[in-house]
Amino acid sequence: MKHYDVYGIGNALVDTEYEVSDSLLATTGMPKGMMTLIDETERQALTRLLTGEHKLTPVQQAGGGSAANTLVTLAQLGASVFYSCKVAADASGDFFMADLEALGIDTNLAEGREDGATGQCISMITPDAERTMTTCLGITQQLSPGELNPSALGSSRFVYIEGYLVASPSGFEAMLRAQQLAREAGVKVALTLSDPTMVEGFRDNFQALLDAGVDLLFCNLEEAKLLTGAKSAEDCVRHLHEVCPQFTITLGSQGALSFDGSV
Repeated sequence: MKHYDVYGIGNALVDTEYEVSDSLLATTGMPKGMMTLIDETERQALTRLLTGEHKLTPVQQAGGGSAANTLVTLAQLGASVFYSCKVAADASGDFFMADLEALGIDTNLAEGREDGATGQCISMITPDAERTMTTCLGITQQLSPGELNPSALGSSRFVYIEGYLVASPSGFEAMLRAQQLAREAGVKVALTLSDPTMVEGFRDNFQALLDAGVDLLFCNLEEAKLLTGAKSAEDCVRHLHEVCPQFTITLGSQGALSFDGSV
C-alpha cells in the first residue's frame, strides 16, 4: 500500500478566469471585487454571456478549491498526497481529474463519477486588476463519506480537512468519518476553519470536531475570535491552547502566530 504525507478532503472546483471590461461586468449584476454564490442555471447564463454573446476565451483554467489548492502546493514541494473529492462525469470533471493527475496527486475519482455538473469558480478580471468571483458548487455539495478511501487515509501521516464542508450535511458527515478513521489508524488530524462565515454559521459543528480531537488547527484572527469568543490575538492563543495541541493563526500583513505544542 502506498504511503502518503497528507490525505485531503474538500471541495473540488474548476477555476476559470476571464478578462472583462467594466461595462461587461456591470451587465452581469455581480458586485465588483466580491465573491457571489450562484446556482447552475445562473452559471450557465453567465457562461453564455461571456463565451457566446461576447466570444471571450478563458485566460487561465485550473483545478481549485481550498483544500485542493493546499494539496497542489504540497505536491509541488515534493510531498506525496491523496485527495478525496467529488466531481461529475462532465468536461470540467475530466479537466479537474487530469489536472491533479498531472501533478502526481492520487484521488478517489478513478473509482467512478456521477452525472451532474462539476463545481466551478468563474473569475472576471477588470482592467484595474480587480477580481470578481462567482462560485457554483455543483456536485461537490453532495460530497459524503462514500468519497473517502479508508486505506489511503490510514496510510497517511496527516488528514487535512477543509472547513467549508461544514455547510453541507453530507459533507459534515464525511468530516466526522474522516476524523474517526484517522483516530483509529493513528493518523494526525489537521483542520482549517476556511472562512469567518463558516465559523459564525456552524460553530457547533466545528466545536464537535475539536471535541473529537484535532491535532493541528489553521485559522485567521477573525475566525479564531469567532470560535473562541476572545477579543484579542493573545486571548485567542490562550483559548486555543486548551482545545488543540498545535495551531497557526494568520494575521494578514502582520504575519502569523504559531504554537507547536512544545511550550
